[in-house]
Amino acid sequence: MIRYAFFLLLLFVLSCQSVRKHNAFLDREIPVAKLRSDVDFTYDKLKRFHPHLYWYISKDTLDYKFDSIKNTITLPMRPNDFYFKLAPVVASVNEGHLRLRPIFRQSSRKEEKALKDKKPLFGMMEYRIVGDRLFVRENKQNFATIKAGTEILKINGDSVADLISKYNSLSSSDGENKTFQKYYINQAFFSLYTLEHGFLDSARLTTQCDNQISEIIIRRQKKSDSEITKDKETPKITMVEKVQDYDAASNTYNRSFKFLDKDSTVAYIKVKSFTATYSKKFYKDTFAKIKKANAGYLILDIRDNLGGSLAEINNLYSYLTDQQFTLIKPLEMTSRTSGMHQNYFRGQTWLEGILSAAGYPFFLAGNYFLSKKQDERYYFRDFISKPTKPKSGAFLGKIYVLVNGGSFSASSIISAKLKYEKRATIVGEETGGANDGTVSGVNNTVTLPNSKLTLPIGLFVIRPDIGFDNKNRGVLPDVPLDTGFTDILSRDDRVLSWVMDDIAFRKEVAGRSR
Repeated sequence: MIRYAFFLLLLFVLSCQSVRKHNAFLDREIPVAKLRSDVDFTYDKLKRFHPHLYWYISKDTLDYKFDSIKNTITLPMRPNDFYFKLAPVVASVNEGHLRLRPIFRQSSRKEEKALKDKKPLFGMMEYRIVGDRLFVRENKQNFATIKAGTEILKINGDSVADLISKYNSLSSSDGENKTFQKYYINQAFFSLYTLEHGFLDSARLTTQCDNQISEIIIRRQKKSDSEITKDKETPKITMVEKVQDYDAASNTYNRSFKFLDKDSTVAYIKVKSFTATYSKKFYKDTFAKIKKANAGYLILDIRDNLGGSLAEINNLYSYLTDQQFTLIKPLEMTSRTSGMHQNYFRGQTWLEGILSAAGYPFFLAGNYFLSKKQDERYYFRDFISKPTKPKSGAFLGKIYVLVNGGSFSASSIISAKLKYEKRATIVGEETGGANDGTVSGVNNTVTLPNSKLTLPIGLFVIRPDIGFDNKNRGVLPDVPLDTGFTDILSRDDRVLSWVMDDIAFRKEVAGRSR
């Protein structure tokens, strides 16, 4: 027992030292020469591993950007200050998956314990960023006198418009896409603000409502005893919840299915992310129910779905056609060894790393032998780029796919394929991900040697098996609709309402023709 207690104490001391060392590094200025070296390192890695680096930007332009930033680095900088300088150059590649990562400050155990019993400071309200303006969409906890529709002009004296402009430069959409960035900034804004200012217990907001400007202090609220007790409970997840990919933290389901009418003729599937977790069973059970009900219409809602598993969308597509199909073209790489550089050990604990080390030689050999060279290009052989047979219970009725600027990556790939094959009517807003494909699949996450910033570089060009439109845009909907994004207070679902009206019209026409 004494040895065990000593071991735990040692781990605690080492953990505290690690946190202090990590945070101390964030406050240390890095010499100019080393920062410039990190710029060169970043570009060298991009040229080596990114298989379509000059898809949306010319080589001359990107060369100029990397050369120029080196000349502007004339003073030592802290790691995250350097991040805000280098990230816009990486983002200028205009490939949405490619994004430099900052280093977040770590919390000590004491700080974590204090935060655990308090609510997120900016989580007390729901927000919406429109252009360069930030609005309160809902005051969920009725804090202070802030009404829905209130605009936040400043946070602790910092102009919100300036912050939005700064944060928008850190990432990009695919090519000339016009819709993705507004969804991204709504997700990332407060995370980036916390990166700069840490976890705050209070904030001074300058607000405007009904033409009146006010100064309001918001403070982090303590959780109630019941909320603390609930946080400590380990929820029991049923098989039904597993199949729907239940998220206990948000109390929501990643996948859901229902009929939208009393006679079960309109089936509705919502997928928030293609995680692949229990997805095969979900689609098998769902389409069995749709077939049993003899539904004639299917609505697939993948709005705000940032993508995920290619295997899942390949399986989903097999329920949406009665023809053999190939979902994507062969995966293209920069070299035959590219796949060997993907993140095999990243994210594993030291124990997991030891256990998985035995499989590493097989991983390397598999990636090498599954690669081939053809017409001076390198490709990775995978099962998804091969023909797939449709499922026996595939849905053959009318399909609507609902998309918006938050539909990215895998969501765009399946949308592009369904549109090209004229298998579905795409409704809503241009997708955030490109119509003609993307660079992703697996990453080689490189760490810049001096600033320790990380850059995940996608190793595969993933393109849907379609004829490309070469517009450098997202999937353009067959029926473009105003999604109501700029209507701060509205909860109306204009896109779904249009689809239901269209179905009602079709039913009426079909009824008259009998």
